[in-house]
Amino acid sequence: MANIASSKKDARRSAVRAARNRSLKSSVKTKVTRFRRGAADEAENLDQLAVTAVAALDRAVSKGVLHANNASRKKSRLMKRLNATAQVPEPAPKPQRAAARGSTRKTEKAPARKGRRQ
Repeated sequence: MANIASSKKDARRSAVRAARNRSLKSSVKTKVTRFRRGAADEAENLDQLAVTAVAALDRAVSKGVLHANNASRKKSRLMKRLNATAQVPEPAPKPQRAAARGSTRKTEKAPARKGRRQ
């Protein structure tokens, strides 16, 4: 234990901050876990769970509990999982355009310029 008064106060403040950070981290983990379980069970409110988890991650970053890159990586993985479960149908292929008049001839290759390597 510290002997100096300012060190004692610093230790107390540190303990308070650690408890607050632990609580916030725990709530973020809970929200991310709820989203993952919802994705595994194909829950109907998956979009809302994703929004809640992303908001919690952003809040933790703004309070300095998580590093910005850490939260960004987690959000990216959440969105990847959300998009994988969305089962979005592929767009229909574009129709082929009719060949333009005169395009049936093969184009000639341009002659090589002098002085340039080929």
